[in-house]
Amino acid sequence: MSIKIIKNGISDTIQDIGRYGYQHLGIQANGYLDDQSARLANTILGNPKDSPVFEIHFPASSFTFTKSYTICISGANFIPVLNEKSIALDTAIEVKENDTLQFLKPIEGRISYIAIQGRIKEEAWLDSHSFFAKKIKKDDQFEWEQIPPKMKKNLANSATINNPIINEIRSHVFSTSPLNFIPGPAWKDLTRESQKTFLCTEYHIGMQANRMGYPLKGALLELIKPNQYLSAAVTRGSLQLLPNGELMVLMADHQTIGGYANLGQIILVDLPRLAQASNQTSIHFKETSIETAHKLYQQIEKKFIHRS
Repeated sequence: MSIKIIKNGISDTIQDIGRYGYQHLGIQANGYLDDQSARLANTILGNPKDSPVFEIHFPASSFTFTKSYTICISGANFIPVLNEKSIALDTAIEVKENDTLQFLKPIEGRISYIAIQGRIKEEAWLDSHSFFAKKIKKDDQFEWEQIPPKMKKNLANSATINNPIINEIRSHVFSTSPLNFIPGPAWKDLTRESQKTFLCTEYHIGMQANRMGYPLKGALLELIKPNQYLSAAVTRGSLQLLPNGELMVLMADHQTIGGYANLGQIILVDLPRLAQASNQTSIHFKETSIETAHKLYQQIEKKFIHRS
């Protein structure tokens, strides 16, 4: 095999854009927590932007390569080192046989992505390579099919994404401006005071955050009166009000249905910002509209258009 895990990380997996169309069967979509950073790494390498990548948390896995590859690391800065020499983020890096990749210290962000130029030699399940619950572990081995030399040379001669665009994407992902959300069906069931509190106070991500959901610590919210809600479909970014007044934001491995009060939806373009926020980051919310959400999504998608 070509890539071997030589040290366990805390909760590292392989993820791609996810598997969709199966939620009615109780199967989660899974996929990247921060799709913008993952797609950025793939785009820099000339891969299809929804290709599988290693999703890395800290403490992170360590890797050794038994073949030469071109890789790109995007997202959180965990100080990646190749053979004990630091390497740049958001840059195509050549690795050779017996090279070792490690991560030293979390500096910025929560999740890092390693893209490999080429195509993974693993069988997809329901059109996706995303892992659910199964974490990569020591001695696991993976292989990517390498791009033919002639195609690789042509790829190297064409800039698929330029530095200003890379900087814009990175600035967005690590912005601390308020997260945009669209009020949901249970927003009207909050007391007026709780609505104001939600929009005017800060929250922090709880220590129990994982790929299923991020608990938010801050002011407790109250409903006008106790209410029983029918279970309904949920998605990543759904803001649930728990019975104790705390908030939970559903993330990539969320359950397919939920029965808690659905206060709203964090817009898709802002979910990577929440995904990358540390436990110390102050989180604020801003009400927005579906029309604005569509406009912001279109703006970020334009940045991933290949350029030659």
